[in-house]
Amino acid sequence: MKSQFPVSPAEEMFVTLDEWKKDAAPFFFSSREDLGVSKNPTEQLQQDCQRILRGDILFFSHEWMSLGLAYDWVTNPDTGFKYDVKRHWTEIEDIDKEAGDIKFTWEKSRFSYLYTIMRYDYHFNEDHSEYVFREILDWIEKNPVNQGPNYKCSQEISLRILNWTFALYFYRDSEFLTENVFQKMMNSVYWQIRHVRNNINFSRISVRNNHAITETLTLYLTSLLFPFFPESDERKKKGKEWFEEEIAYQIYDDGTFLQFSMNYHRVVVQLLTWAIGLAQLNGEKFSDIVYERAYKSIDFLFQCQEDSNGWLPNYGANDGALFFKLSDNDYRDYRPQLDALHYLLTGEHLYDDGFYEDKEWYNVSVRLFPKIEKRHGCIEYPVSGYYLIRERDTLTFIRCGGFKDRPSQADNMHVDVWYKGENVLLDAGSYKYNTSADLIKYFNGTKAHNTVMLDDHDQMLKGGRFIWYYWPEDAKAQLSETEDSYVFEGRIACFKHVGKGIVHHRRIKKKKDAPVWVVEDEVENKPESSVLKQLWHTRRECLHIVSDGSAQNEEECWVSDYYGVKEKANMLTLKTEKPSIETTISIE
Repeated sequence: MKSQFPVSPAEEMFVTLDEWKKDAAPFFFSSREDLGVSKNPTEQLQQDCQRILRGDILFFSHEWMSLGLAYDWVTNPDTGFKYDVKRHWTEIEDIDKEAGDIKFTWEKSRFSYLYTIMRYDYHFNEDHSEYVFREILDWIEKNPVNQGPNYKCSQEISLRILNWTFALYFYRDSEFLTENVFQKMMNSVYWQIRHVRNNINFSRISVRNNHAITETLTLYLTSLLFPFFPESDERKKKGKEWFEEEIAYQIYDDGTFLQFSMNYHRVVVQLLTWAIGLAQLNGEKFSDIVYERAYKSIDFLFQCQEDSNGWLPNYGANDGALFFKLSDNDYRDYRPQLDALHYLLTGEHLYDDGFYEDKEWYNVSVRLFPKIEKRHGCIEYPVSGYYLIRERDTLTFIRCGGFKDRPSQADNMHVDVWYKGENVLLDAGSYKYNTSADLIKYFNGTKAHNTVMLDDHDQMLKGGRFIWYYWPEDAKAQLSETEDSYVFEGRIACFKHVGKGIVHHRRIKKKKDAPVWVVEDEVENKPESSVLKQLWHTRRECLHIVSDGSAQNEEECWVSDYYGVKEKANMLTLKTEKPSIETTISIE
């Protein structure tokens, strides 16, 4: 590996700045002067920009942390641990108790904060290009090629390249984009993309999730936009081919996503917006399945969305990723990103009211599909196993599906309930990927979800880090409608490590036009000595729950709406030694 990823390589020159300006490949815009985004100088944008200029960074799209104006790019602000930038990246541990969660070290090096600076400059008619290029050059100087923590993850490298590229085009006519700045940037981009290419099989074979989509797309886009790099033809061809393969494999036929995560699905939505938009602007086209799966992805996420605020159930792994933030909206609000891709594919806004800035920055449309409309009643996505009951005031989200791809959390039969815009019964979230073992087990495990446990056993057996054993495979479910109710009926074989032939049956009867749910759980072949636990997580006090469970126990639990942040909520545990339990939930 060290021979494939050399340190201290000689600087190379590919084209001059003038040559690039003259022949630059089409981007979403040629420079800031070319933008047609409606001016909207908000107080929030001004405050956020000023914080960044003072040395603060918004971590994981929610929590501000002060790094100062002389940050070294390799210190974890959560633990104070400083990585050795002289060590080859293969010698850097990404799981280390002393170092803490390496994502805290990576966060600023993504350079996603530059979008706030660029938006501020555009809306307020300011120019902080000197600051932006100074930040980029400082990173290049303090992160030698293939050394230190910021070369550990090829997805992080890919995002850094894409964000630098956006800034390069935006500040194309800046007096501070000098020949020296341009050459240093291009040399760094070249060695970083070469790193991604040489390590691409890790994401394509070992990981195969949104990392692979990000990295293969970056191979394609950098070769499209910077064709003067050596090996660009090969990287462009392979990057496009691999990207198409990943989209076809990772986004299922019904528009659901193999990572079983709402946020990671939005990550792919943003990447698809870049992919389809820049291909269109450069006269290129992907295979039809890319466009079809992009369209179906929007439909799935849109149907799962709470109308009043744009939030979705906090379902699956959620690390706070929002790669290209081009609006003031809260991170949990998916409307700006869904609207941008929907407009790209249909030429129409997804939402009838409200302005979402993202779409205007991309400023391109292929107009292949009709507008997606919100559906009501029973909605099914059977490939992954998502079932929705939508009415005027309520949204009931249910997960019941087997796995052919690596599961994220032990959360089958989880039910999320939204009432008049409030997440009444909720998913506890993810918190951190690298934290104490008990917190990882809680947030990733069955206990953090509105489903059932046998004693303290998860539905699957927890392995190391992101690994689960004994995946549930046999799952069946359906939605039906009666005169007065919507009815979900599902079954899944689980708890294989606890006993043979254990099957969880769940029936949910939702009374029409009333906030009342009757939940019946039965565990077939339940070991006689085990206790059946039915779990409910909520922040709401006025929640009426009646059960035939023989015991009730309300306790504090953790809920994480944003990565790295946990808050207390309430968990009601209903217990019985019988193989079944019935509970009625109503909202006062």
